[in-house]
Amino acid sequence: MSRDQVIGALILAASVIGIIVYGWILFFTEWTLLLLQITGFVAVVAVLGILAWIGYTLATTPPPKPIEEIEKELEDELKKLEEEVKEPSKESSGEKVE
Repeated sequence: MSRDQVIGALILAASVIGIIVYGWILFFTEWTLLLLQITGFVAVVAVLGILAWIGYTLATTPPPKPIEEIEKELEDELKKLEEEVKEPSKESSGEKVE
């Protein structure tokens, strides 16, 4: 068995045990209300935490450059490359081979 398979089997076993324990607490103990409150709280915190992270990321990430500016930069670079390619060919054509 590979390491990934062992980790997968452990995750599977922990999940099944978690389901069994959750069901037992929910249906067979007096802790049902507390369990439901905790479950609801964790679910709301998870959703709102993800939304907060998305909002933070949007608020702190600088906006991308406009497409026109990127196109202009690419055209400038292309012109530079074309000039570099033309210059060596002019030099080599003017030289005599002995």
